[in-house]
Amino acid sequence: MACNDENEPLLSGLATPRTQKTNGDRPKKRRFRRVRSAPFADFVPTDGNREAAVPRSGSFLGRLNPSLKKVALFLTLYMGLGTICFYTTRTQIKGDKTNGILDALYFCVVTMTTVGYGDLVPNSDLAKLLACAFVFTGMALVGLVLTKAADYLAEKQEILLVKALHMNQKVGELQVLKEIETNRVKYKFYTTLIILVVLILSGTIFLYKVENLGLVDSFYCVCSTITTLGYGDKSFSTEGGRIFAVFWILASTICLAQFFLYVAEVNTENRQRALVKWVLGRRTTNVDLEAADIDDNGVVGAAEFVLFKLKEMGKICQQDISVIMEEFENLDVDQSGTLSVSDISEAQIC
Repeated sequence: MACNDENEPLLSGLATPRTQKTNGDRPKKRRFRRVRSAPFADFVPTDGNREAAVPRSGSFLGRLNPSLKKVALFLTLYMGLGTICFYTTRTQIKGDKTNGILDALYFCVVTMTTVGYGDLVPNSDLAKLLACAFVFTGMALVGLVLTKAADYLAEKQEILLVKALHMNQKVGELQVLKEIETNRVKYKFYTTLIILVVLILSGTIFLYKVENLGLVDSFYCVCSTITTLGYGDKSFSTEGGRIFAVFWILASTICLAQFFLYVAEVNTENRQRALVKWVLGRRTTNVDLEAADIDDNGVVGAAEFVLFKLKEMGKICQQDISVIMEEFENLDVDQSGTLSVSDISEAQIC
């Protein structure tokens, strides 16, 4: 995020190397290499010591994302505890019932997702207090845990989507990853949209075939469910329908929430790209050169120009630069203005 510091200097005390001359008057052109990524892709830090890194396990559980493990644990605890509580108080819940354990699990999911059809309602003080407790904890579980897991799963499906879009082309794994990195938010949006359409169609067909609702009523029930309206005039009333609803309601409501989140992210990204295009497309003026001249030596070096453009795009701000410069000064043990292997070694010892 950009900071409101357009009038502040980008760096304090940054020395831009002067252009070297050869043959008296011809400047020597400086060459810049592409910056390589930090080598942390295959290692994860341990909790006890941040400097120690261990390789990822080759087993399935070792390769499973830690967030998914937490999701499975929290969801199992919530569903298990909720089912036990509502099954114990099943006589204090009135409505259309099928199977005791199934109804308790179904009521737990409907409560957690705030759908609240009204086909099952608490009918005692104890049942009402339990419903209040589980609706708040359920909303917290959905907001803090399940949406992160859904975002992670959407990222995993991006590779399949990109490969499907380039099915008739010979595209390597590196090209696929580069394409995903460039258009990550857009592909998340497309992936979630496809999954949402599949969930809407499957729910409509299921209600039409199994619950014997009309086609319009089936689609109406699907829309009122995934938007958590839950009018209650149409719902899952059969035993088979509630087994399907336990999984479908949870998946569809979270998917819709993620879809609107990605809509907002796509809109934000498009505005950011429009700003970048405008910054790179407009002509550089003398006023820009004066603003980009950090050390006030009358010329603008490559590093100064890059920093000026990045700040103008809103990608960095003065606070970001100050933090980075502070780290640089801490690593520059010999105060030479450059970093070497000996500087890094001495800094680690200190």
